[in-house]
Amino acid sequence: METDIKKNETHLMSDVFVETVDTDKNTENINQKNKEYFTCDVCGQNFGQKQLLEEHFHSHTKEKPYKCDVCEKDFFRKSNLYEHLRTHTKEKPFSCDVCGKEFSQRGNLVRHYRIHTGEKPFSCSVCNKTFSSKSNLNEHFTSHTNEKPFSCDICGKKYSLKVNLNMHFRTHTKEKPFTCAVCNKNFSRKSHLERHFRTHTGEKPFSCDVCHKAFSLKSVLNVHYRTHTKAKPYFCEICHKDFSHKSALNVHLRIHKNEKPFSCHVCNKKFSDKSHLNKHFQVHTNEKPYSCDECHKKFSQKGDLKVHYRVHTKERPFSCDVCHKDFSRRCYLNAHFRIHTKEKPYSCDVCNKKFCHKSPLNKHFRSHTNEKPYSCGICHKAFAQKCGLKVHYQRHTNEKPYPCDICHKDFSRKSYLNIHLRIHTNEKPYSCDICHKNFSRKDYLTVHLRIHTNEKPYSCNVCGKVFSLLSHLNLHNRTHTKEKPYSCDVCGKGFSQRGNLATHYLVHTGEKPFTCDVCHKDFSRKSHFKVHYRIHTNEKPFSCDVCHKIFSRRTHLNLHLRSHTNEKPYSCDVCYKNFSQKSHLNVHLRTHSNEKPFSCDICFKKYSQNVDLKRHYRTHTTNEPHSSDFCSIKFSHEIDLNDHY
Repeated sequence: METDIKKNETHLMSDVFVETVDTDKNTENINQKNKEYFTCDVCGQNFGQKQLLEEHFHSHTKEKPYKCDVCEKDFFRKSNLYEHLRTHTKEKPFSCDVCGKEFSQRGNLVRHYRIHTGEKPFSCSVCNKTFSSKSNLNEHFTSHTNEKPFSCDICGKKYSLKVNLNMHFRTHTKEKPFTCAVCNKNFSRKSHLERHFRTHTGEKPFSCDVCHKAFSLKSVLNVHYRTHTKAKPYFCEICHKDFSHKSALNVHLRIHKNEKPFSCHVCNKKFSDKSHLNKHFQVHTNEKPYSCDECHKKFSQKGDLKVHYRVHTKERPFSCDVCHKDFSRRCYLNAHFRIHTKEKPYSCDVCNKKFCHKSPLNKHFRSHTNEKPYSCGICHKAFAQKCGLKVHYQRHTNEKPYPCDICHKDFSRKSYLNIHLRIHTNEKPYSCDICHKNFSRKDYLTVHLRIHTNEKPYSCNVCGKVFSLLSHLNLHNRTHTKEKPYSCDVCGKGFSQRGNLATHYLVHTGEKPFTCDVCHKDFSRKSHFKVHYRIHTNEKPFSCDVCHKIFSRRTHLNLHLRSHTNEKPYSCDVCYKNFSQKSHLNVHLRTHSNEKPFSCDICFKKYSQNVDLKRHYRTHTTNEPHSSDFCSIKFSHEIDLNDHY
């Protein structure tokens, strides 16, 4: 009996259990069937709640009934308003379990979590590139369609994303809603604030796979990669120059447009690049916040300090592909490369002279304007170039910080030392394209080329005489001013040229350092030795254009030319008689002064000319070198022979 009751209870419990399960399923199915949906009359979308339908309907009517009490911004949905309010309250109720980062919206947390999981569920149907968020996919997709549906009401600029339009709009409203908690600096974009914040934290989350250099911005890392790949994706359509940065191209284009949008509010000088303006402004402030740890030299820019460090480390990371010469700065390499390409992109607006670099053009332009912006604080002498002022200043300080390791001679400039070293190495890197003569200095080559071009760019304001060298003009000017700034310490004689004084000193020392290999005659001047050597070679390199007579000396040619021009530039101050040669004037002046500087060693008779003394000597020697061709009578003087004829 009890067994039967238990069986019946078990059966009853099973039935109840089965019935209970079935009842839940049926109820769920019934609710699913009887569930009421609210459908939008405009787009047909269904909603489970009437309130959701009403909020959705606002997207069609453009009605925004929910307003923020703080900034009065309007929203379609109440939930959007609540999310927005957290930007004012700084409330971030959603946090990441992995890194602990907090978010004001759950959706942002979900998207952020994919950084840790590496999940990219959204794929582009065109190029199959995957993305972690749908918004990033939508943004990417516009690169294929080139669609820009959002335009600015003020300037008409178009954007592919509304968020970009909103950010752009702040350039007109000057709105900067994001503030740095450390320094209170304001930003128009949140990304700019995050980027700025790394200047306080020193965080550099982006690292180069090649050299492991770390960067605070991904965009800067991408640009840095191009130093390894040598990629230059941007090029100028005018001159076809390539650039690794788009910003560098934009700045470069201003050279062609002559556009200088940045102006100094102190001196009103204009610049094409903002960085150049910032650099220039430190001329007024004299601010130098960066100091070298090695020598404590100060710099106004961090980049200049980094380049300066290479002086101590001897680092030269930029190498020429043609001659493999190394440089400490890229700009030096670029400037050097134009030696190989013969490129001269900068030209003078006045004389059309072309230059490899902009700085020589600026210096050259001052030759037209006669501008000398740099002045010495001690003697107030003005200079057209800053380097000229620096070299001049060392005359006051007598500073010569660059010594030669071979002969220990000191120099005030490193460039002078480098040029001097070529004396020891016999290096002559500059070659003439016409005659292939080599030179140790570029300025020597430039001067030499004027022999071929017959260029004489410097002219005397007094007599109009032209010169190939400015130094020659300066020396010539002293013939008009009678200036003789160099005087002999022994006899007090004055000279217009330092070289003439040095040569004159040899008169007192008796030194004759130049010896002829043929006849062993000694000379005090190298120029005299060269002229003398032509006696042995019978070389006469100077020719008259009129009668084609040839001469061994240029001075002899110049004197000869006056026989054609009848030029007599030397005048006697006493009787105003004119002479073609200065020596003739000097001899003539003795007729007024009765000076007779030439004396016979035998009878002590005096003469005003050396030729008269030589003629007189023959009366003592009975030497009669001049004989008649007709009667064989001999004479001691040629003038007597001529009278006999």
